Amino acid sequence: QVQLVESGGGLVQPGGSLTLSCAASGFTFSSYWMYWVRQAPGKGLAWVSGINPDGGRTYATDSVQGRFAISRDNAKNTVYLQMNSVKPDDTAVYYCAAGTTASATATGYDYWGQGTQVTVSS
Repeated sequence: QVQLVESGGGLVQPGGSLTLSCAASGFTFSSYWMYWVRQAPGKGLAWVSGINPDGGRTYATDSVQGRFAISRDNAKNTVYLQMNSVKPDDTAVYYCAAGTTASATATGYDYWGQGTQVTVSS
């Protein structure tokens, strides 16, 4: 049974930091691209960041470049999103997802987690 379980969300003040984790099981994690996708209140899904199977290449949307960093540990079947200098606009449910190809469309991935809420507010 495939599972992606996100954790680490919560309330953080503007300018603060947060690290999201996503633990994977039930598939060959090291063969998949991993992604973070978010959904802000009242809006659609938005692609945030992606990392290739061996972790050597990472990509991020312009709005989080220089502030967020995606990484993975294939020995632990876990992908991370380090969020620094967060802004109120980063408030969203954050989902991790897995896919066999490189894609920044925020849709069409093979597996999805249940999401974790991140709220940026003072």
